[in-house]
Amino acid sequence: MIAIIDYQQAFEGDEGIASAIPSLPQIEQWANAVLECQGLGEHEITVRFTDEEESQSLNYEYRGKDKPTNVLSFPFEAPPGIEMNLLGDLVICAPVIMREAEEQNKPHLHHYAHMVVHGILHLLGFDHIEDGEAEAMEAKEISILATLKIDDPYQIK
Repeated sequence: MIAIIDYQQAFEGDEGIASAIPSLPQIEQWANAVLECQGLGEHEITVRFTDEEESQSLNYEYRGKDKPTNVLSFPFEAPPGIEMNLLGDLVICAPVIMREAEEQNKPHLHHYAHMVVHGILHLLGFDHIEDGEAEAMEAKEISILATLKIDDPYQIK
């Protein structure tokens, strides 16, 4: 195991949504796939599952967007001269993930896996603001998800 996951289940809403939140072993598997693909060793990541209120608050505070979102990534930057294997934090909004999975006709666990992979790639410095960056990041996501036997999340169904 190379991914050390600080698993935080802070969602306290609908039982159907809560029961669909991935387990720690699932998150570890997805995180390990990203780290292995990038040729990285042991890294720690906090993964927090939350509600729309917390997601919206954080999205507004840090991105200026007043709405909940599927995943937020907060990379950790160690002080100069200090080396740590902490990549950062992912905040995943369970109701948004479930709604998007349903709208996109995807299994909810596949969408969770995609958002974990996507979020960790952000922690590693990948972005999708420019078209070229977006294409590279999407290709990396598709490749990693394929190792997990998950279909291309960008396919039109």
